[in-house]
Amino acid sequence: MFELTLLLTSILAGAVAAVAGFGIGSLLTPVFASQIPLKLAVAAVSIPHLLATAIRFVMLREHVDRRLLWTFGIFSAIGGLSGALAHRWATSPALAVVFGCALLLASLSELTGAARRVRLHGAAAWIAGAVSGILGGMVGNQGGIRSAALLGFQTTRIAFVATATAVALLVDGARMPVYLWLQGEALLGLAVPIAIACIGCVVGTFWGRKLLERMPEAVFRKVVALLILGLGGYMLAAGMRGL
Repeated sequence: MFELTLLLTSILAGAVAAVAGFGIGSLLTPVFASQIPLKLAVAAVSIPHLLATAIRFVMLREHVDRRLLWTFGIFSAIGGLSGALAHRWATSPALAVVFGCALLLASLSELTGAARRVRLHGAAAWIAGAVSGILGGMVGNQGGIRSAALLGFQTTRIAFVATATAVALLVDGARMPVYLWLQGEALLGLAVPIAIACIGCVVGTFWGRKLLERMPEAVFRKVVALLILGLGGYMLAAGMRGL
């Protein structure tokens, strides 16, 4: 039953990530965490996350906003590495509460239209990238807070996902060596479930790409905001239960 649940969730996660630029870590981490410790689950999910992100990047690489990538993206990768290092000692549920509140605020700002009156640029883009990377690296859900931050920039739906994907690839490259260094031996013992997750995420990625192409621009940002709202609510509830 665990393997079937993992496969189906992986397909859904890959599809959601292909549409919104995040979702694999958010959806798969709880599934893995139902069987193994949370910190190991975060490390295990990073492998299918990297594979699906690399495939998505190849599909969308021509649409990446390079200016945004080399400001917001670089600082997000640096923050992600710092967060991944701190993840070893970050155990307080208060982090999940802060993370959840940040996501709820970002999603509600987009849904109410308030976010459209605020656009990030210059130093604000660097700060947004660094903070999203640090928070995400510490709690294992970098994509959600990254996409929430990216809502503050004016991009098309394809450029949004493409840039989020490129940033995710930078972050994965920064954090993967840390996870392998800290938990490489334990990850070898999870070869089968990780392989199942990889297969599901790849299938979902191709499915989600088709959905993204058909989605109207006016609908896209609301879909992303609603997904972030759901993730924020989940993280807030999880953190409150642990306090």
